[in-house]
Amino acid sequence: MHANRDWSQEASRLAKALRSQRSPVVLVTNEVGSGIVPDNALARAFRDAAGLTNQMIAKVADEVEFVVAGLPMRVK
Repeated sequence: MHANRDWSQEASRLAKALRSQRSPVVLVTNEVGSGIVPDNALARAFRDAAGLTNQMIAKVADEVEFVVAGLPMRVK
């Protein structure tokens, strides 16, 4: 984010690549929207970008699991 790259374009490129993937791919990411609201603009921008990226990837995924305290919950 400090490099001023367009994260949404990068996330779209990743989602497109994942759609055309034939072999299994496992992605692990942090869930950043369930905590407190960050106190600075950069941290809020990161939280928003990470959340939107997670949504974009989940949309093209065959399966999505949400894991809390080691317990997986199927989302999709």
